[in-house]
Order: sequence, then C-alpha cells, then structure tokens
Amino acid sequence: MKKMLCSTILLGIVLTGCATAPLTYDYSTYKANMPKSILVLPPINNTPDVKATYGYWTTVDQPVAEAGYYVFPMSIVDKMLKENGVTNGNDAQSIPTTKLRDVFGADAALYIKVTEYGTKYQLIQSVTSVAAEAKLVDLRTNQVLWEGKQSIAQPTNNSGGNLIGMLASALIDQISSSLNDSAHTFSNALNYQLFTPYDKSNANSTISSRQSSGLLYGPRSPKYLQERP
Repeated sequence: MKKMLCSTILLGIVLTGCATAPLTYDYSTYKANMPKSILVLPPINNTPDVKATYGYWTTVDQPVAEAGYYVFPMSIVDKMLKENGVTNGNDAQSIPTTKLRDVFGADAALYIKVTEYGTKYQLIQSVTSVAAEAKLVDLRTNQVLWEGKQSIAQPTNNSGGNLIGMLASALIDQISSSLNDSAHTFSNALNYQLFTPYDKSNANSTISSRQSSGLLYGPRSPKYLQERP
C-alpha cells in the first residue's frame, strides 16, 4: 500500500514524513533579545485526546535545555500554576507576560499548541501522529522571538496477508498504542526536530527533516553565538 507520509529516523523510531530543509527565518529580533531562561507553559490541547497536554508537555524541557537555556522544571511550573487556579493551557497562556515575568523571573516563555496527538484507525492501517505549533515570546518586551511548527506520523505496516488479518492487526495496534500512549514517544522525536538549532553541523542529519528552523543556541551552549548557515 502506498505510504502517505515521508520518512525520518530519530531516537530509534522510524517515522513517515518528507525530508525538507528548514525554512528561512529572520532571527534579528531573537538575537537582539537573547533569553537566558525559558518558561515552558502548559500546551493548549486542540486535539480530542485528553492525554495530549501532559503527554506532550513532558517532552519539551530536554531539547530546549540542550539548545543552551535554563528551563524552569515542569513540575514546579505546574504546581505554581495550579496553586493559583490555573489548570489548563488556555488559561496559562492567557496570563499577561508581565505577570509571568514577575512570578517566575523568566526571560522568555514558550507558547505551544498541540494540534494532533494520538493513534487513529484508517481502514487497514492505524496511524500515530503528533503535530504542534510553538512560539517563543520575550517576557520583557512582549515581542515574538521565534515561531515554528512540526508534524510527525507513522502508519502501521500491514503489508501482506488477507484483508481480515490486516484489519485485525490495525485495530489491535490502535488499541495498544492508545493504552501505551505511543504519541508520547513520538513527541520526543518531534520536539528535537522542532527546537534543536539548525546549523552546519547538523544540516545533513535527520534533524534537518523538519518544517521550520529551530531555536538559536542559548548562552549555556558551547555553540552560543556561532554563525548560522
């Protein structure tokens, strides 16, 4: 059966998607307001899957920290927000930037919308997909420093066998993926594609198979202030 998406391999997962170079992005505002610390707000969940907010949110900190920034621990952020009556991404992302700056002392905040998350049953195959949009906002100036988006998906390989067997295999895979939250693992791969800085050293790697340029290297990275391609 013809595959509907292209491929990338990241963190040991074989995924379907198209290998394309990152889009050109104007980093002038970003460079003029380089943050040292980033507050990752709980994502807005625009999917039917109730697991999407925390399933995705828990996979953001590591790639952002590895890019060279201090990232406020998710558990602390979640606790502080809940103690102040903020229990979801929509409410958290509606808090004024000045208030976030006062409470957390962060230089910038990462606003994320999860637009796809989970496993869907499609005829003789099931497809696990994750898609997200993100923007980095300076909490001191309220300026958008960076924006990006990424999607990732993997259909079950049900080639061969009879139709009944393929249908049963797809259904079993969907149930198993739903119980184990396969999209959580995919979120890790997606976030490395979305946030990892794009430069000459990784231009030929699978990380370049993404739909937008990544963050700039932050002050904690040995590659900080190195020239981008």
